[in-house]
Amino acid sequence: MQNYSSSNFSLISDYDIYLFKGGNHFKIYEKLGAHIIKLSTLKNVSNTSENNLLSLDNSLTNSRNGLNNLESRLTNLEIKSSDLKNKSAKLDNKFATKESEQISGVYFAVWAPNAQNVSVVGDFNYWDKNANPLGVRWDGSGIWEGFIPGIQKGALYKFYIKSKIGNFEALKSDPVAFYCETPPKTASIVWDLSYNWNDSEWLKKRHQYNNLNSPFSIYEIHFGSFKKVAEQNYRYFKYNEIAEILVEYLKKMGFTHVEFLPLMEHPFYGSWGYQTTGYFAPTSRYGTPQELMQLIDILHQNDIGVILDWVPSHFPNDPHGLAFFDGTELYEHHDPKKGFHPDWKSLIFNYGRNEVKEFLISSALFWFEKYHIDALRIDAVASMLYLDYSRKEGEWVPNKYGGRENLEAIDFIKKLNEAIYSQFPDVQTIAEESTAWPAVSKPVYLGGLGFGMKWNMGWMHDTLKYFSKDPIYRKHHHNDLTFTFWYAFSENYILPLSHDEVVYGKKSLIEKMPGDLWQKFANLRLLFSYMFAFPGKKLIFMGGEIAQFEEWSHELEINWDVLNNDFNKGVQKLVTDLNNIYKNEKALHKNDFNPECFEWINFEDAIHSTLFFLRKYKNEMILVCLNFTPTPRYNYRVGVPVEGEWKEFFNSDSEYYGGSGHGNFGVVLTRKKPMHGRGFSVVLTLPPLAAIYLKKEI
Repeated sequence: MQNYSSSNFSLISDYDIYLFKGGNHFKIYEKLGAHIIKLSTLKNVSNTSENNLLSLDNSLTNSRNGLNNLESRLTNLEIKSSDLKNKSAKLDNKFATKESEQISGVYFAVWAPNAQNVSVVGDFNYWDKNANPLGVRWDGSGIWEGFIPGIQKGALYKFYIKSKIGNFEALKSDPVAFYCETPPKTASIVWDLSYNWNDSEWLKKRHQYNNLNSPFSIYEIHFGSFKKVAEQNYRYFKYNEIAEILVEYLKKMGFTHVEFLPLMEHPFYGSWGYQTTGYFAPTSRYGTPQELMQLIDILHQNDIGVILDWVPSHFPNDPHGLAFFDGTELYEHHDPKKGFHPDWKSLIFNYGRNEVKEFLISSALFWFEKYHIDALRIDAVASMLYLDYSRKEGEWVPNKYGGRENLEAIDFIKKLNEAIYSQFPDVQTIAEESTAWPAVSKPVYLGGLGFGMKWNMGWMHDTLKYFSKDPIYRKHHHNDLTFTFWYAFSENYILPLSHDEVVYGKKSLIEKMPGDLWQKFANLRLLFSYMFAFPGKKLIFMGGEIAQFEEWSHELEINWDVLNNDFNKGVQKLVTDLNNIYKNEKALHKNDFNPECFEWINFEDAIHSTLFFLRKYKNEMILVCLNFTPTPRYNYRVGVPVEGEWKEFFNSDSEYYGGSGHGNFGVVLTRKKPMHGRGFSVVLTLPPLAAIYLKKEI
């Protein structure tokens, strides 16, 4: 198979190189990697070589010029020019030995600045490292490129790299591949991303569903273990196969968004996708790129937003991947104090290198542009921000000012968010950041990191810690609940009950709850009711909404059989109703990040373990009453700011959900008796281990 050197054809312009060297080329996926193209060329009808064709072309030109001169001379001899033109036409036909042709093939390009030789190997050349060498560009970019005719979509390939350093040589997967073999196989696959989208209506109105004043109720799922095909030995569903099943469930439950644990290609299934090797390729375990596009397309057609987890914080050291790519630490730091992650035994990106920054930013933008996603949730941001993250003294290198802040990572994060929001203003970036780093979800121009939202890890930790206590001891831990309110508006928070909290011995949500079976379910209903009333967006990991007893296992599907039990079915009904209430009641989602949406009534009754607060928006007001003990509270007086009828429109102790049926018969009237600093009050029955919502329209 013949190779065409980079001097014959290139997708890369001088302007591309200018951007690339400066760290500002955010669409490297259009230039690097493998691209199926057709080149216009000239073919010799008589199978003459290209050199002979050039000679013929020159001869033809010279002959025609000679005829033109001859025509001028013979005019005086009264020779008709038409005769000469006929001769010229015959001469044209005689030398017409070339015709236009399209040559199909693949253009390859890879960044390997410390390579001595690079070639493309694959099933098309019997993996012969000498068959198709690439040429290095003259401009010092370190990019190797070349066009190989005859290769078609679906071909397997890798880059053979021989380094200038030592005796290193390796077969590497394409860092910018669009598709890869299913692990444990590691070859890249030549592919295109053509797809006819049908989500234009969603994209037109996405800002209505995706802005910070919109309800966000996120269903977090791990694709491979959500549901499996039981009839076929419990194989994985394909992306497009599960579309209708997933859409039907999300709409039935009332979720607004679905968040997928990383779908980028990853060699180790047990990493759940968080050790990525294919930053531009969806994992082939579940199908092709087009099948993932179809899933997202169908979700959008049903007004469901799509969030992908994305991991720019570290990458695995698998030999076919990014690690030691060209015989040097190209993507990672050379110094293990900067380049090795002790928790995950993985490698840390060198955020100070322009080419690495634009590789990652290009990856993020790629998923928005090519897959139409609506948000990225960025994993392990804290590990990026701190040089001493999970390191002991002497195991890390301070920054140039002697501090522990990773200045290069901070600059990268800001640049990432600015690039995303400048090109896709109606999407969101979400930080999983577990420290008190300030202004994570504030714009860069205001001194923030530029994320749209941030997971409230403190709320999750303190709340689950409180709920795990036996109610008899909760009065001593009241501060675990109330403390989180004091920083509730410091960031644009999402309240996560995520996958990390239901694995590795942490127990499922229902098993975290104390008490007998009834109390466990009552506690879980109370937990969800408290979360939906608390300021912030919502996230529930799959299985929690049906009170699955087992911890989550990525090898198994969710235990849907528990829905044969009335208590489990009751929790599912409750989450469905909470989702619908949350979406329909503006007081529960509008101004969610503004302290004006919230007002304390009473947080001081630690003895009885109760909380009372208002959620507000314009002329709407919702009173939230929470009883964290199994003891019903009768004739409990609560202050309210407005006189009149207060309608009880939600009660987690309803028999419909599996509760005891305590309540207030739908409505209560205020009395002109001041309480809790308000001029009026209502007398309530507080159900055991339950929440009630009462509404007053002003």
